[in-house]
Amino acid sequence: MTVKQAVIKKKSVVKLALSGLSLSVLLTLSACSGGDNAPTDEPAVVNETEAVVVEPAAPAEAEPVVEVETVEVSEVKAEEVSAAAAEPEVLAADAGAALYEKQCKVCHEKGLLAAPVFGNKEAWAPRIAKGIDTLHMHSAKGFNKMPAQASAEVSEAQVHAAVDYMVAAAS
Repeated sequence: MTVKQAVIKKKSVVKLALSGLSLSVLLTLSACSGGDNAPTDEPAVVNETEAVVVEPAAPAEAEPVVEVETVEVSEVKAEEVSAAAAEPEVLAADAGAALYEKQCKVCHEKGLLAAPVFGNKEAWAPRIAKGIDTLHMHSAKGFNKMPAQASAEVSEAQVHAAVDYMVAAAS
């Protein structure tokens, strides 16, 4: 074996050893990063009240139905949750214009990513023909090249107000 072959063989062995070591480190890290499974002092939060009722499949005899007492898991009551969900978000009168200036203007001012230009009636006409509900859904959830606009920082109601503002300018 020549010196050159010995050096190449040694480099291959070193690469193989480093690869094995790297793989074992990655596996160890991935096994450890599964989260902290230690029990916590805080109870799990569930927004529902559970009730369990056990009934026999076919009452052959007069066996009593076993009912388990309802256990309230959360302090939030169903009526409060549905009432809060039913209330629409109250926005400022200029919320649509403000969001347009902050976020929408980037693409809709110059038509980037095939966005209809603000105030261009011809560009907006086929979109308006699909209906305002469709425009609201596409803007909030995303459509074609446009990413979803509703996020943790921007509510769907704000996005809808900005769409209404742009539609009004093109109508």
